[in-house]
Amino acid sequence: MLTKFSTDYKKKSLNERFLLFTGILFFLIYLTLGLVIIFWDFLPIGLNLNMPLKYRIAFGVLLIVYSFLRFIRFLMQKNN
Repeated sequence: MLTKFSTDYKKKSLNERFLLFTGILFFLIYLTLGLVIIFWDFLPIGLNLNMPLKYRIAFGVLLIVYSFLRFIRFLMQKNN
């Protein structure tokens, strides 16, 4: 499976490689942001989320679900 991915990656144009990289990057950004909002009371960037815990968890889960939906849509588009 890893060798198939490697050969498919080498066949891609520079534009397709860039889109693959940005798709994976934004998946990881949204996933990380969702986890950070859930588990940290005070964000290190100086942004204080004065939200109750249940709203922070709901917002974090929403971001995580959105990241997976983006990634699934990205994979479906890649297969077509």
